[in-house]
Amino acid sequence: MMIIGIAGGSGSGKTTVVKAITEQLKENVVVIPQDAYYKDLSHCTDQEKRDHNFDHPDSIDFELLCEHLKELKEGRSVEQPVYSYITCSRSKEETVTVKPAEVIIVEGILIFTCHKLLKELDIKIFVDADDDDRLMRVMSRDILERGKTVDWVIERYSRTVKPMFLQFIEPSKRYADLIIPQGGHNKVAIDIISATIEKSLANAR
Repeated sequence: MMIIGIAGGSGSGKTTVVKAITEQLKENVVVIPQDAYYKDLSHCTDQEKRDHNFDHPDSIDFELLCEHLKELKEGRSVEQPVYSYITCSRSKEETVTVKPAEVIIVEGILIFTCHKLLKELDIKIFVDADDDDRLMRVMSRDILERGKTVDWVIERYSRTVKPMFLQFIEPSKRYADLIIPQGGHNKVAIDIISATIEKSLANAR
């Protein structure tokens, strides 16, 4: 089993990179999104939810994420949480069953900020992108997929997204084995990464 971590700022193109690598690999691949492990805020007021900093490492339940990775490495399935951006809470009835696979990709903006998680990653990839490009992607995603307003997105970007990127995410780049500029549009980098993964798995068999 190989565990790959893919990090980068919001809107950097991580999901595109994950999809491109997954499509190229002939192996059985499972993707674990950091976003599924946001801490439950169902006990908070609407104002507290609006004020919550989702770009701070403390917002992620890294203990559960690391525990799930350990279980998968030992050949056991796990029940991944289902998180709603609309209600800022985990579903109490629904989970996603994740089974062990040859390749596990952990994807998220903050995954390189957790030293316990870093130790579990065999390959660490940081997806880099221009700040303006990231802002445009964040706006498009949050408005179309998460039901947010333009004013809300801009206020959140200024208040938490950009400051947290500078404080936590950008510095975590130093832990990366590989840095992909231009996000998911860098086909050369994605081809090299996919070939490296397949070679490593072949050598391990």
